[in-house]
Amino acid sequence: MAIKIALLGLGAVGSGVLKIIKNNQKKIKQTSGEEIVIKKALVCNLKKHQNMAKEVELTTNFDDILHDAEIKIVVELMGGLHPAKECISDALNAGKNVVTANKDLMATFGSELIALAAKNKCDLMYDASVADGIPILRTLSTSYASDKISDIHGIINGTTNYILSQMGEKGLSYDKALKNAQKFGFAEADTINDVTGKDAAYKIVILSKFVFGTKISINDFTIEGITHLQKFDIEQAQAMGYVIKLIGIAKNIAGKLSVEVALCLLPNNAIMAHIKNEINALQIKSKSHGTAIFTGPCAGSLATASSVMSGVIA
Repeated sequence: MAIKIALLGLGAVGSGVLKIIKNNQKKIKQTSGEEIVIKKALVCNLKKHQNMAKEVELTTNFDDILHDAEIKIVVELMGGLHPAKECISDALNAGKNVVTANKDLMATFGSELIALAAKNKCDLMYDASVADGIPILRTLSTSYASDKISDIHGIINGTTNYILSQMGEKGLSYDKALKNAQKFGFAEADTINDVTGKDAAYKIVILSKFVFGTKISINDFTIEGITHLQKFDIEQAQAMGYVIKLIGIAKNIAGKLSVEVALCLLPNNAIMAHIKNEINALQIKSKSHGTAIFTGPCAGSLATASSVMSGVIA
């Protein structure tokens, strides 16, 4: 018996999910024991996505998905806060499980939506919202379920890491490195959240809530971006034996939570100094496991789509 799902959005990630299901159906069935079928997809413009009409039923009306009893899982890929929050809330209230990659939404309304999912005895899977190529949230909920974490920090934005790597290794200007990131699919057309550090801030908020159980917002701590960096800054750091990385940090210091997103000078022999391009890395310090580092690709639509599919299959 097939599990029928619906996609809210058919952009780069939504198209990636469609492609993964189409090309890997046999493997998916082996893993989950069920066939996954995309029954409907919500889009804003039917004409724009007409080339996909043969693969999935398109609709501009969310109610077509909400009131379809056959659809058991709603995959939210619209991004932004609204109407994503309302759609997820309505889906959960209708008894449907939800998968989302929306870091902005989960950082802002995560606690409320998680409580709503629990109230309706539904699953809300949001692993894809943070370091989707690792995946870190599932690791934290399993391997660290009974452990006490004191520090989690790392490179959690693939776009900025790609830009910094290109500036450092190839001597590119900031503008040229950014254009290359967009050209190769490691950056969106609108990169403001990435380069200002806001994307990393949303992710560290989600990680802080998950690890320390705190309720914070991106307005509660310092956020630094990379827009002011010049080739000279990179070269000066290299001359002193350092690499510049944008790091998201959340740590427990004497019972108080310290959170920030900041540019850091890492010595050349540091492990994270060698994390390059779109790759992300997170270091966790805990009482039982000590120090561990997790890495994976975390920029590009297919990496996110793959993480979304893991949530669907789970």
